[in-house]
Amino acid sequence: MDFAGIFDTIKTYFSFSFVVYAFVAGIMISLSSSLLGVTLVLKRFSYIGDGLSHTAFGAMAVASVLKMTNATLFVLPVTMICAILILCAKENSKIKGDASVAMISVGSLAAGYFLMNIFSPSTNLSGDVCSTLFGSTLILTLTKTDMILSVVISALVIIFFVIFYNRIFAITFDENFSFACGTNTKLVNIILASVIAVIIVLAMNLVGTLLISALIIFPAVSSMLVCKSFKKVTVFACVISVFSAITGILAAIIWSTPVGPTIVIVDILCFAVCKIFERKS
Repeated sequence: MDFAGIFDTIKTYFSFSFVVYAFVAGIMISLSSSLLGVTLVLKRFSYIGDGLSHTAFGAMAVASVLKMTNATLFVLPVTMICAILILCAKENSKIKGDASVAMISVGSLAAGYFLMNIFSPSTNLSGDVCSTLFGSTLILTLTKTDMILSVVISALVIIFFVIFYNRIFAITFDENFSFACGTNTKLVNIILASVIAVIIVLAMNLVGTLLISALIIFPAVSSMLVCKSFKKVTVFACVISVFSAITGILAAIIWSTPVGPTIVIVDILCFAVCKIFERKS
């Protein structure tokens, strides 16, 4: 396909409102996801994203079985509660953080698939599960209301990050010192966990539950290879994330590939490029 043909294909697809909704929502979700990715990586909380993504799948399965018209209203609070439970379990001497994540994530994944097999009225269970796990078509089924909701929530996440930037920065690098200075670090961590849960529920529509961690972690890790300061790392992570979302969605349109995996492939390529230009000092 030549350049003119590619341009015509993109122009044709963007004449459909659902493609525009997917494009706008994808950019906003990617931007909000990358903001807290740097903090997650530096605090060694990367595993929380993976665990909560499986939890979100289990909640989505329950919402599907209950035939809820708006699954987000159920999935979001459940994921937030599990995020707080994982964070609290991290401080439990008997159940370590990684063990609690494994228990909650695997349990949720298994329970979700079990319920969908037993109670789901769908005749295409494998297709439904694949779409939920890998986001193959979810982003292209967004309604205008879904798009507006994604934009509003993503904007709130961005505003939260900007307002609490100094506290997030302090807790990321020295939580004990922040606590000594009077910061309620436990409360801030709980708020962070809740915001991460919100991001994960949003990202489910973009890349699916199994690929959410890639959307959060890859831009942050890639940015750390070439930038030095926390602010520059965060800004460049946002640039990489948005670029990957735009490129991935356009590539998926042109070559008819699944949107979620295509975005993650672009993230991997960005990581490879950053690795080549990795700073040596």
